[in-house]
Amino acid sequence: MTHTIPIVFTQVSDPLGSGFVAALARPGGNTTGFHSFEPAMGGKWLQLLKEIAPGLRRVAVVYDPNIIANVGFLRAAETSAVSLGMLLTAAGAHDGADIERALTGFATEPDGGLVVAPAPATFDGRQLLIGLAKTLRLPAIYPYRFFIDSGGLASYGFERVEQFQQAATYVDRILRGANPAELPVQLPTKYQLILNLAAARAIGLTVPEAVLARADEVIE
Repeated sequence: MTHTIPIVFTQVSDPLGSGFVAALARPGGNTTGFHSFEPAMGGKWLQLLKEIAPGLRRVAVVYDPNIIANVGFLRAAETSAVSLGMLLTAAGAHDGADIERALTGFATEPDGGLVVAPAPATFDGRQLLIGLAKTLRLPAIYPYRFFIDSGGLASYGFERVEQFQQAATYVDRILRGANPAELPVQLPTKYQLILNLAAARAIGLTVPEAVLARADEVIE
């Protein structure tokens, strides 16, 4: 749209791979901002899910195959699945119908769980996702707190509101003369693990005490 008007973004998972910036340290153009999840987070979500539900042998990654960052999460989860001895299924989804079809098919075999990537389809379909996870008794980990507020089991992510506040400081600096090409893309510095014990009880899951002790927040 423009190569001159400064742009400050938030919650972009792969600004480099998406071509928004030339480098994280020195964006080089008129665009800079705040990174959300690095691709390696796909492996971290899977590792945490395995710790929350040690009996899992299978996992489906619900992701949007058209989003570069989501593909990166899937690749990282595939690598982690090998080291954890788990079988991974790629559950590509563009809408609620895709989500329902993928989860229903996946749940025909036991000992499965879900890693849910951040994407418009999973945001818009979060009530469907959470409802299916409960009905099909699938432990699931989500990227943001609002999934837990809607009844999800676990989330591991950063504080989104804080990113918008930080973005406002970049806008202020640019309006005062700073060059966006020289303002580094910032990554989150703090992540939170949030657990919902009511959701765990609903699917017959007992979360290990060691995981509960590490959680930043436990909702009863």
